[in-house]
Amino acid sequence: MVIYVVEDDTSILKLIEYSLKSKEYEVTCFENGKDFFEKLSQDIPDLVLLDIMLPDIDGIKILKRLKENPMTSKIWVMMITAKTSEYDTISALDLGADDYIKKPFSVMELLSRVGAVQRRVELNDDNKNLLEFNGIVIDELKRTVTIDGEISFFTYKEYELLKYLILNRDIVISREKLLSYIWGYSYEGETRTVDMHIKLLRDKLGDKRKYIKTIRGVGYMLSIRG
Repeated sequence: MVIYVVEDDTSILKLIEYSLKSKEYEVTCFENGKDFFEKLSQDIPDLVLLDIMLPDIDGIKILKRLKENPMTSKIWVMMITAKTSEYDTISALDLGADDYIKKPFSVMELLSRVGAVQRRVELNDDNKNLLEFNGIVIDELKRTVTIDGEISFFTYKEYELLKYLILNRDIVISREKLLSYIWGYSYEGETRTVDMHIKLLRDKLGDKRKYIKTIRGVGYMLSIRG
């Protein structure tokens, strides 16, 4: 299991890192939110151990950003905090934290809680590979798309475009952003490439083509709303 630890107390950070690595977890540590988000843009972990009190962005704000982003909303998050008020605990849980542990904590308690999260992660592994939107199902493990139970065949770009739209459902995405994300920042083509692939995607979606909304002068949005 891949774990990111965000904690600004160096001694606690080293203790957590040593303890988790002793159990053969893959661990990356950060002392601030900025470095954490830079790494997160490259690789997604299974679990984040997140301190509330950080030098740049507090943990509650980081948690909120994680849960609001479709790309990171399914990451398991365990809050680590010296705060003892009921308000902080409830706030974190209300925002989607999966567990919390209060300082000072023992290594055995930490490993026990992380082990419990790992079992929950493994239990959800099968469903973790599925993205669903109103009868459209993407199996990321098999790289297949089914529409109302029937397999439909998509090219690589069509598949990636559909996946990105589903992950960002109800969010307006500009043509430029789609172009850079699907085709890469170095791609020198024009935004009409996106329009062409949207047309192909709509053709393959059949009746569900209506869910891809054209936002005039901006781009596209996948939504069941009118």
